[in-house]
Amino acid sequence: MTSGPQLPAPTWFVGCGNMGSAIIEGWRLAGIDLSNVTIIRPSGKAVDGVRTVTSLPDAGVPPKLVVLAIKPQKLDEVVSELKPWITGRATIVSILAGAEVASLRARFPGAGAIIRAMPNLPIAIRRGVTALYSADADDGLKRQIGDLFVALGWAMWTADEGKLAAIGSVAGAGPAYVARFVDALAKAGEARGLSPETAATIALETVLGTSWMAATTGEAMDSVVKRVASPNGTTEAGLAVLDKALDDLIGVAIEAAARRGGELAEEAKAGLLAESASLH
Repeated sequence: MTSGPQLPAPTWFVGCGNMGSAIIEGWRLAGIDLSNVTIIRPSGKAVDGVRTVTSLPDAGVPPKLVVLAIKPQKLDEVVSELKPWITGRATIVSILAGAEVASLRARFPGAGAIIRAMPNLPIAIRRGVTALYSADADDGLKRQIGDLFVALGWAMWTADEGKLAAIGSVAGAGPAYVARFVDALAKAGEARGLSPETAATIALETVLGTSWMAATTGEAMDSVVKRVASPNGTTEAGLAVLDKALDDLIGVAIEAAARRGGELAEEAKAGLLAESASLH
């Protein structure tokens, strides 16, 4: 008897870029059966162990679950082809940044529930963060979809799309910012005479070890800082420089990401208005 989360049969991935592939890899690691999954991508690029086709008619029986995993700018290119396949039994899970539920519902009026999911890249190794939102999913469907994303790390349902966007701007963009920090730490090591390989390893293991220690023990970041930084010591000298800029810098970066999310939402709405105008 199969235990754990199960994917509806059939499940379609419309598109499968970096984040779509990360979801597939995370589910594979979680032991979730992928035999019900079909990936539709024009390139036909294969995904190991998952059926891949180049067009919607080749996918077969209309889906019970559709994961929209295309670029947000490509949404209107696929709507006309996909809409006839979407019935009232189909749940749509969209990972498109900025495409709000109202915009998705206007494009797919015949769908069952519409759910937005904002995961981040570490879902590929089941250490991700995912925010979820739906205006019309019932409790049973929320449990089903929630369990699928809990299998990929930490997931939560949000009360509104504002909270979903907030989590997305921090967690979704966060891995890129962390990667930049690791790279900067490594470059600083190189500047002190370390080889690039040694500096990169030290930087990565330092960030990984610190994060894992705090996640394991539940220790607050301020507490970690105090345990490392002795009064008048070397670490405190560095913190005197870092603390002047870091909070403001990260705040500005997150604000820029959030602003772009708002712009994408407006672009999606503008696309609807353009489509409506073309029909009259």
